[in-house]
Amino acid sequence: MLLWCSVQNSHGMATTTHADMGEIDNEPLRPKVVDAKGILKQNREFLDFFWDIAKPEQEIRLKAIEDLIQYLKKSEKPDELKYTLKRLVDGLSHTREAARPGFSLALAQVLSVFEEIQLQTALGYIKEKHDLQKVKKKLIRNAAFGNFFGVLSLSQSGRLTKEPPVVLECVQLLQSLAQYREHLKDLPRKTMVDILSETTEEVFEEALLGALQSDLSSAFSTPEQLQLLLVAMQRFPGVLKPKKLKKLLGSSTVVTQDNIPKLIEVLKMAARSVKKDRLLPAVALDLLQVALKEDCFELFWREVVVNGLLSDQSGPSNYMCYRLLGSALRLLTLPQLQQVLSGEVMRQYGEHVVSTQLPDRFRFAPEMETFGYPVVPSFWKVVQYLEPSVLQSYVDWLKDMFSHPQLESCLDFSTRRQQENQESGVQNEHCVFRLRKWIIPRLTSIIENNQVKKDEDLVMDVARFVLFHSFFVAKKSTPDIPETESILSIPLDEKTRSVIANSFFGLLQHLNHYRPTQGDASEVPTQNEKRVPGVTADGTLWIYCLVQYADVLLSQTKYVQCAQPFTPQQKESWDSMLTSVKALQKKAKKAQTVETAAFQQLFLLVGIYLFRAGEETVDLMQDLQNCLEKAQAKKAKKKKKATGAEEVEGEPQWVEVMVDILLSLLSQPSRFVRQVCRTVFAGICPHVTQRALDAILDVLDPHKDEEESAVMVTDEKDEGKKRKGDKQEDDDDDDNQEEHEEESESSDKDSDDDEALEEEDDDEEVEEDEENVDQNFRLQLMKVLQGQNALATEGDDSEDEDLDDEAMMKLDGSISALFAEQKKRIQAKKDEKERFRKEKALVRDYKIKVLDLVEVFLAKQSESPLVLGIIEPLLSVIETGMSSDTNQQEQDFLRKTADIFRNQLCRAKRYCKNVEDMQEDLHDMMERVLTRAQRLSDSSVSLYFFSASLYLVKVLRGGVSTAATAEGKEEGEEDSSSAQQGAAMGSVDVERVTSLFKGALRSFMTRRKSALSGAMFIDLFTRFPVLCVRLLDTAVEYITDGVRQHQQGQACAVVLRGLQTKEVRQLMTDAQWVELCERTLGQVAESLSSITGYKIKVVQEKVVKALELCQFLVKNIHQQKLSVNLEPLKEVLQPMNQLEGFRRTGQLEDTYWSVMKHFGILKPKTERAKKTADEQAQQSAPKKKKGFLPETKRRKNRKKPAALEGKEPPAQGEGGAAGEAGAGETGKKKKYKNKKRKQQAGGKEPGQAPLKKVKVQPAAKPKKKKQKQGGDT
Repeated sequence: MLLWCSVQNSHGMATTTHADMGEIDNEPLRPKVVDAKGILKQNREFLDFFWDIAKPEQEIRLKAIEDLIQYLKKSEKPDELKYTLKRLVDGLSHTREAARPGFSLALAQVLSVFEEIQLQTALGYIKEKHDLQKVKKKLIRNAAFGNFFGVLSLSQSGRLTKEPPVVLECVQLLQSLAQYREHLKDLPRKTMVDILSETTEEVFEEALLGALQSDLSSAFSTPEQLQLLLVAMQRFPGVLKPKKLKKLLGSSTVVTQDNIPKLIEVLKMAARSVKKDRLLPAVALDLLQVALKEDCFELFWREVVVNGLLSDQSGPSNYMCYRLLGSALRLLTLPQLQQVLSGEVMRQYGEHVVSTQLPDRFRFAPEMETFGYPVVPSFWKVVQYLEPSVLQSYVDWLKDMFSHPQLESCLDFSTRRQQENQESGVQNEHCVFRLRKWIIPRLTSIIENNQVKKDEDLVMDVARFVLFHSFFVAKKSTPDIPETESILSIPLDEKTRSVIANSFFGLLQHLNHYRPTQGDASEVPTQNEKRVPGVTADGTLWIYCLVQYADVLLSQTKYVQCAQPFTPQQKESWDSMLTSVKALQKKAKKAQTVETAAFQQLFLLVGIYLFRAGEETVDLMQDLQNCLEKAQAKKAKKKKKATGAEEVEGEPQWVEVMVDILLSLLSQPSRFVRQVCRTVFAGICPHVTQRALDAILDVLDPHKDEEESAVMVTDEKDEGKKRKGDKQEDDDDDDNQEEHEEESESSDKDSDDDEALEEEDDDEEVEEDEENVDQNFRLQLMKVLQGQNALATEGDDSEDEDLDDEAMMKLDGSISALFAEQKKRIQAKKDEKERFRKEKALVRDYKIKVLDLVEVFLAKQSESPLVLGIIEPLLSVIETGMSSDTNQQEQDFLRKTADIFRNQLCRAKRYCKNVEDMQEDLHDMMERVLTRAQRLSDSSVSLYFFSASLYLVKVLRGGVSTAATAEGKEEGEEDSSSAQQGAAMGSVDVERVTSLFKGALRSFMTRRKSALSGAMFIDLFTRFPVLCVRLLDTAVEYITDGVRQHQQGQACAVVLRGLQTKEVRQLMTDAQWVELCERTLGQVAESLSSITGYKIKVVQEKVVKALELCQFLVKNIHQQKLSVNLEPLKEVLQPMNQLEGFRRTGQLEDTYWSVMKHFGILKPKTERAKKTADEQAQQSAPKKKKGFLPETKRRKNRKKPAALEGKEPPAQGEGGAAGEAGAGETGKKKKYKNKKRKQQAGGKEPGQAPLKKVKVQPAAKPKKKKQKQGGDT
């Protein structure tokens, strides 16, 4: 077998000529086989290891190496070990690049395991096999790699350092390979460095130092030679002492002033060499470490890095500086860190990173991601690992830098656009603003990061600092107020104070849910104690602590003043707020209620807002005081058993005023206010009246005038200023302070969608306005021209006369004034549209926040009758939103409304069950929504209206169990059926509701374009069996009378679901059930009898649904042994499998035979095996291919018969086709074909086709076997 393979590979396939009877006439003599490599003595399993080692797949190579080692250990045959060594050395210069590392690794493993193999022997064989002096020129590359991978194998074996002579020879061989840099690049030098890192100092001094003398002396020539020197210096400091370096380099140290230019050039070369690899060259890091050891880091960083590489203004050099910056941080001392982090490299790196957003931020240096973002982000992970004392020092530094900005010690990372927008005169002020804007989020993030270990004192310290600088100014220093001891060196402007105030309210939101961390054991409650969020350890609200601090600041007028001084009315409101809160706290000590906590929190919130919007908040505070008084008076009256009729008619109740206050507060751009409003409203939900709920729903009503919701646009100016300020201050430090000011995700969206929507909505109006403007402008322009006699008129003969200079100047001035006025008008219209757009966006945002109150009410008061009044307003919002083109914000509003309606209302487990006084109103509402569902054109909107009608049925039915009522009915009680059905439906007017849904069902079945769907009625039949019983006859009717095939199919599905419902069968008598089955079967049979084919998809769907209904009926009739005649249905079904398209879908066919199985007719078995054999026989017959030459024109195949090629000989009748196939298979090998033609020049003529039909079966079998075995070798 192996002999045949060797001959085949060396000399090609043997050539034979066959006679007519298939015998071999003559055959050339085969050459003598010479087994120089000993292959013939090895077995197949052993040889396969080397084949697998050469494969490109790494897993296969590693597995082959492991198996080879295990095999050699078990065999213990010297000849196999010797063969392995030679075979692996041969493979080091393999032509396939992927195979060389595999042979190298295998050789290293063999040398490591079998120490009886001398390294000198292996190295000698490597030099002999891959001698660069004897190899052919075209094989120099392979030979160079053979030498390199051979040395690499010796190095990786782990035995090289034990034999110094071999180490020396390896190094010398690597030095000789340096001249083949175009092939090996810097691999030999790197391998030399690896060998040095593993060599002992003794071996280096005795054996290698002399050989490396030239490389070490020319260290400043190439990066590889410099790295060799640096590694030797770090590895063998006892050998390469300063005196020795003096002899080698001319200086006792590497980093000297004289060597700076040489080092710069070498590092530039190294940077360019790794441009594509995008990593830090090892020589750069080694040079940095040597500079640190030589105590020359400052010189190295200043002259080499900053003045040399960074000033080069080339990408590779700059990126090397950035990578050196990241790698050096962990090696430097504190003074060195200060020098590096405040230097030019850090500044340019920061500007580069800030101006490049993710994911391309670290595209030049992916490893820099591990070193971090140069700008400290708001939520800095480093903070959570700081000890409390270090954290306090960090906080103190931030506060001191805020009070006394030290710009000279900071690096300003600015984009080009920011630098261009900064005017030189205000640049210093702008930098101070950006610095303070950067500091405040870092302070608040320490509190907001739950992973940071902190105590309450630190939390209060930061909160007080932010509060103080949000609303107060220090006049004099006093130890009683720590914030005054550090008076600001540069006063705060309004823009900075606004940013700080926004951060303060974001901090309040977090404190409202703040719980102590696990880091402070004194604050963590015991296992059985439950800690309330939002309060301190003694149970005081965080917001109340801050209000107390603000009250202290207001009282210390000698040392502190308010940034916006209080008016007498505001001061009075503040004092009354404190009084009310203290009174509520006293009551809470006696009996804590949700209502008391809600009032207390709302008072504190409104009090804080006195500092931000004083004039508006005064009125809110007064209303809140009235609410509290009325609520307390109402409780007093309840104690005296007084009724609510004693109240003054028409005067709003306290809860209504409270709701108005909450609606006013929701207009504020603050997440904290939004959260407080939700909390407060949840506390007063049990007291909400119909008028209070109507006030909320009026805001959501899309048909109300927007003027009634003017409160929503009161903050437009402030919002506009805030957005404008944020746009101007495009800071890249990830402050994200808007997260503390915006109420919802929708308010954070960009305004581009809104602008596009406005343009689409007002397209026609804009076009009309432009036409009018253009016409008016044209008339005005004509008047100006006519007034200056510059426009020719009828009868004017002075066409050729030009205006003089004075008239022309006057005309130019008039035209310029006209165009300037026109430009102002256009700009005014744009401003008006922008204002309208902003107002509309604020209104939508406000409505989204008001939806919070609806959601809270449905969650807290789901069993209240007031919930029923929410149905139609929400449906109105959904209908209006679905029917209009909406932007992203409108979609968010619509999505939230639909989610509340579907999940919080219709699917709520708890609902109102006491509706005796509202039966008529609820039935009227059901009629309205069901009628509207039929008139709509959008099925998705109609679904919400239909769901509302089902919800109303559920509410009217109450908690009556249909199943229990049905099970109590005994057999034969037919007269009591209707009575029991009525009892099962509670307060539902069964006749009226049945009539309503019957009309809806008829509308769906008789209208070609109906918004209703079959799934709606399936849901109805499933949830309310009583109504299903009354509507089944109507549904059965439309199995044949449906306006389209689709409706008929849906009628079948609806009827099937009704019949499958267990309660429906229990609510019907046996006679009614039999009658229903008979009628349904008749309708289905009539419907199926009209089917003439299954080409149309809708017909297929209808037939499938009808067959499913048939299957249920037939099975049920057989099981219950009902007296129903099934023969008419059977007669209709039997010929249906013969219609065209029956096998078009598998579902139709399977369902049909499932039905027929109940009639005793089974699906016939198809003789697929026999047909398949016939088809294969037909397919095996040759087909004439287009474009092929006829047999008489085709060159005949003169090669050996197909039988010798491992194929069956063709039959007598198929010889031509078989010959053609054989010729087609072998005709592609042109060289082999030409050779055969030369050898058979004296053969038969091309026209002698009968030779190809001769059977040579006896000679074919052994040849076929040999070829099959040889092909696997």
